[in-house]
Amino acid sequence: MITSDVLDHPGIAHGFCTRAGGVSTGVYQGLNCGWGSDDDRAAILENRRIVADRFGQTPDRLVTMFQIHSAKVATVTEPWAPDKAPEVDGIVTDRPGIILGALAADCAPILFADPEARIIGACHAGWKGALHGVAQATVEAMEQLGANRDDIHACIGPCIAATSYEVGPEFPAPFLAQSLDNDRFFRPGSGDRLYFDNPGYLRARLSDLGLARVTATRHDTLTEPDRFYSYRRSCHLNEPDYGRQISVIMLEAQG
Repeated sequence: MITSDVLDHPGIAHGFCTRAGGVSTGVYQGLNCGWGSDDDRAAILENRRIVADRFGQTPDRLVTMFQIHSAKVATVTEPWAPDKAPEVDGIVTDRPGIILGALAADCAPILFADPEARIIGACHAGWKGALHGVAQATVEAMEQLGANRDDIHACIGPCIAATSYEVGPEFPAPFLAQSLDNDRFFRPGSGDRLYFDNPGYLRARLSDLGLARVTATRHDTLTEPDRFYSYRRSCHLNEPDYGRQISVIMLEAQG
C-alpha cells in the first residue's frame, strides 16, 4: 500500500492500494475491489474485507461509488452496500470510521484531507471527470461540510502516466476549448497522435484552487503490471476484463 506524507496527519488513515495481497485469480490476480468487474463476487468481498481490516474496520464500513465519469459528488453520513452505491465520482464525509474508497485502473484516484476541520474526500478522475471538474466539485463538497480549502491537502494516486496515455488527434479539442493554456498537457506522439498528461492537468487544476498542498504518487499503472491493474493494458493484451485497485481514506475516532 502506497502512502503520501501530504495526507499523513494525526487522526487520518489513508492508502493507495496496489493489486498485491488479495485472493482474486486469473486476469484479476490480487486485490481486485472492483464491483463492476466480472470477478467472482466472493473474491471481491474478501478483498474488500482485507482492505477494511487494514484500517481496523469491518467491510460494511468501506464505501465506494458507482463511477460514471462525472463531476457528481455525494456526502456520506452512513455506509452503503457496494450494490447500492450512488452514481457519482466523488464522496466526502466528516464521520469517523467510514472508509471512503475510489476505484481505478488507469483513471486517477485523488484523496483529500482537511486535518483541521476533520473532513475527508475521495474521487475518481478519468479524463472526462477531470475535464468537467470532479476534483473541484469534491473540494466544494468538503467546504459545504465545513472544510477550508486553505487547509485541504490532496494527493493524486497511481494512474496512467503522460508517457503512456496516447490519444487521438481529436482528443485535445474540449481541453483547448476550456483554455488554450491546456496545450501544455499534450505532447506529440506517433503520426497525428498525442500523449496526454492527466495527472499533470489535475494537479494544475487543484493548485489553482489554492489548496494547502497538492502532490502525486507518480506511479504509472500501464507499465507496472505486477503492482497495478490497467484498462489500457488489458486492451493491448486482448484480455476479457480487468481489475480495479482501490484508494482509501478514513477519519479515525478521537479520544
